Formats: sequence, structure tokens, C-alpha cells
Amino acid sequence: MMKAYDRFELRINGQIVKTPVAVASMAGVVDAAYILERAAHIGVAFIGGYSIDGPTIDASRRMMQEGRREFLYDDPLEELEQQIDALRQTDVVTGINLRGSTPAAYADIASALGDQVVYEIDAHCRQPAMIEAGCGEFLLQNPSRLMETIRALKSEDVTVSVKIRAGVAADDRDLARTAWKAGADLLHVDLMDYGHAKIRQIRNACPLTLIANNSITTFDRAMDAFSHGADIVSLARKSDPWTLAGLDAAITRIADESGWYNAPKQLCRGGDIRALAFCCMPVKPCPLLPTLDRVGLSREDYLKLKQDMVKDTPLEVGSGTCFGSLAWCCKISSPCMFRNMILEQIGLSAREYMRCKHQLATGIMHRLFDGEETADESR
Repeated sequence: MMKAYDRFELRINGQIVKTPVAVASMAGVVDAAYILERAAHIGVAFIGGYSIDGPTIDASRRMMQEGRREFLYDDPLEELEQQIDALRQTDVVTGINLRGSTPAAYADIASALGDQVVYEIDAHCRQPAMIEAGCGEFLLQNPSRLMETIRALKSEDVTVSVKIRAGVAADDRDLARTAWKAGADLLHVDLMDYGHAKIRQIRNACPLTLIANNSITTFDRAMDAFSHGADIVSLARKSDPWTLAGLDAAITRIADESGWYNAPKQLCRGGDIRALAFCCMPVKPCPLLPTLDRVGLSREDYLKLKQDMVKDTPLEVGSGTCFGSLAWCCKISSPCMFRNMILEQIGLSAREYMRCKHQLATGIMHRLFDGEETADESR
């Protein structure tokens, strides 16, 4: 598993994620048995959705009467314990997608089960019965209740994911940022028809682990999501073993070859703010300047930030490059004889160069978001 960590550098709930491919919940379908059949080629699984209190269980019954598949049981806690126990034999990070009508309902489940799983708040379901029960899209239309639910779960010291449907909240960027401040750890985004633009917006608004969902069933679609800010991609209806195996193999190959599986596009080509790691000095009009304004960095702060972060690293050198340091050099996919000459001189492979850029991007993200409260009780 350490090889997997070196490859993707992903941990969730203290567990190494072996591949950035996940299975998303589908009520009445995705349970432990479903995941066991696919465990070889996924890193994360969200079973459920599971209704966990009277109003949401009643909503599930109503939805079944309307012809939908649902998980129904007499005791939600007993059912969840059985499902979680069945997945202990796997190396897949387990998440449970929950539907509750009150913050207390979620906290009660977390108090009973502890930190062995990721708790995913279902703010995604758009069925009228579930919305009327105070769950699903109700939480996107009433974000204060969603933040109360996040805080209730975090009071139990557990890892929290929020599953949302893009375009329902008044502003997905504000929602993501507020969820982060309330204590959420992951944001699982059904992109609907918005595509990578939505992922980029959310990535630029918060440092949460981002899972991109909806029709990401091919390597090209996965790479599109990764290059605009996603850390993981998830599949639901098309999560058959064949598709998952193909994605796992292709993403693993690109990670081993490139050194950074979800490297952003360069800023001038529509990349997210992680792409500051590839930007040159701010000496000419380009997308860098308005980006620095948006993130609240002066040109001087930006210069000092990158210079400090590459100190005593391979990126510090580069007297033959445009600005005298590899800190200001572009993505390895962009041809540059001067950069490549320096890499050859210092014995740094293209893969290791990109790993160094990944570390630089991580440092920049920490700098941009550090110092902000991660639990804003006023919102």
C-alpha cells in the first residue's frame, strides 16, 4: 500500500487510497456485496444511501411504492454494522451515505459506529419524499441546516463527506467554502451538465478533497476532471467491474509515467489555482495577474512564496532558464529546451520534476487557505 501512497499521495480517514477511483452510492443497489465484487479496482466506496431515522425511513417506503429501489430495514444501526463488517476484509476506504432528517440523527449514528468509516451526508437526492423529510436537496436549499449537520458529525471526531448536486445551491463555491469552514473533509460533486468548469470553481474556493461524479466513465473524462481540480472520480450506474478496471489501469499508468496524476492544466490554458506552481514571474499581462488579485496575493508575496518554498529543493536551481530557477518553469508537457537542459544537468527526471511541482502546488494551497478558520460557528 505504500507504493499506492507514493503514486497518488492520497489518504482518507487515515487510510491510504490505492486508486483515485470510487463507487458512488445508489439507494437499493450499492451495498457491501456490490462493493466486494469491485474491490480490486476501486480505492473508495460509498454504500447506501441509508435512511437513518423515522422521517427518512418513511420517505424510503414511499419512494419504493413509487417504483424506486431503496434499502429498508427495521434497525438502521444493525444494518450499517453488518454492511461495514462485511467490508473489513477489503483495502477499500469505506464511506456510508446517510439520509437523516436532523443533525442529531447523523451524530447518533457516528457516536455508535465511531471513526471506522467516512460519513457522507446525502445533500443530493432530489426525490420529493426525501426533500420533504428534510434531507437531500433540502440541505442545499437550506445550507444552515447542512452546516449544522456537518458540525454535529464533526463533534463525534469522524471524517465527513458531503454529496451535492451542482447547480442547486445559490452558489456552489460559497457552499463548498462554508462546508469546509464547518469541518467537512470531502466534497462529492455530481457535476450534472456543468463539467470541469464546476470542479475548477470549487477547487479555487476550498482545499477539500474533491470527488467528481456523473458520466466520468472514460479515461479522457477522468483526466479532464483531474486536470481541473478533482482528486478522485466516482462512478454509479456505469460502475461495472470492466469499466472500473480500465480506469484504474489507465490512471495508474499515467501516475507512474508522469509523477502527478491530477496535475492541473497551466493557468493560461484554464487550469485551477494549483497551476500557480507552473507560472513564471509576473512580468507581463497574462491570466496570472488577475488570479493573484482573486486569491489575495500581491506580486511580491507571490514571488517570495515560491522562492521560499523551493529553497533547498531541486526546483531552486536553474540558472539557464528564463527566470533563473525551475520554480518558474512550466509543465513538463510544454516543450522547453532550457528547462530540459537543466533537468538533464542535475539528473532530475521529468517524473521527479512533476513530483516536485506537486509538492510546490500543495505548499501554495496550504498558504492560500492556511490561517482561515476551519470551523466557522457564525455560519
